Amino acid sequence: MKKLFLLPLLALLAMSAYVSTTYTVNTSASNIVWKGYKVTGQHTGNVKVKNGSLVMTDGKLTGGSFDVDMNSITCTDLQGEYADKLVGHLKSDDFFGSANYPTTKFVITRAIPTDSKGNYKIIGNLTIKQSTKEVRFNALVTESNGMVNASGKMTIDRSDYDVRFGSGSFFDGLGDKTIYDDFDLEISLSAKK
Repeated sequence: MKKLFLLPLLALLAMSAYVSTTYTVNTSASNIVWKGYKVTGQHTGNVKVKNGSLVMTDGKLTGGSFDVDMNSITCTDLQGEYADKLVGHLKSDDFFGSANYPTTKFVITRAIPTDSKGNYKIIGNLTIKQSTKEVRFNALVTESNGMVNASGKMTIDRSDYDVRFGSGSFFDGLGDKTIYDDFDLEISLSAKK
């Protein structure tokens, strides 16, 4: 009888030994760089992190999420009316439909340490428009002086999220007007207690 009482008590003590801390993402110190590719070149720009959090347990990343403000899309490789035209097109229903879908969300489902230097394999769910898909990518996460910094690069297949404009996966005969399905998001998050 004594043993039956001790087992749950020991399990409770073992669980309480792990201390989780939630860090709030500092949106002004965080950024996402996007890169899209087409047959004739590429375009790049920024998009802002709207909010988010990272959860650390005993010095290891164990969870978190962040939202992206899709109305904050900018273009950095073009200027003036050309940049405005591209940004307007990206915000339109041809691409991300930011009027109807102003927020994109990423939620970490697993963070797997790959070494003792802060490198992780991140697995999580990315929601764009009305579609949610699992994505995997590598990230570097460091914790010091009440701050967590995380960086990584996701490669996203836009056809998974019904973003079809100029996609060779959906349309034939596009030739040099083809826009590749894969685009990159270089994520840099800074979070504090």
